[in-house]
Amino acid sequence: MLPFRVPVEEFTTPDPITATEDMAIDELRSLMEQHGIRHLPIVRGETVVGVVSDRDVRLALGLPTAEKIQVRAADLMAAEPVAMSAATPLDEVAFAMAEQKIGSVLINDEEGKFLGIFTATDALNALIEIIRTGGTPAP
Repeated sequence: MLPFRVPVEEFTTPDPITATEDMAIDELRSLMEQHGIRHLPIVRGETVVGVVSDRDVRLALGLPTAEKIQVRAADLMAAEPVAMSAATPLDEVAFAMAEQKIGSVLINDEEGKFLGIFTATDALNALIEIIRTGGTPAP
């Protein structure tokens, strides 16, 4: 066990790129490619209602054109995505992701407001930093 409890917020991607429920597959793919990301929180107003992964988009891109143009983010998204508090220890979030075999977790503040997204890439970056600093979080 680590001698300290690092909150997940320290390694969370703040203010991530988001999409809306009505966005088409090509729009989602374009957003992901443009920003080099693999997970898109899907929002309705200020509320996150789902997450679309690059795998979801790739699968949908294989549909016949007539079907593909009818599919929207709401059709692809994982509804009720896993969300955790910014204060949750990093190891607990990483454990939950591994146990549930998911690539991202939404991070909310203490009032439940969406702050950002923590992905498997963020977890690897955290691991690298912790190893390189000998287990002491960087200032």
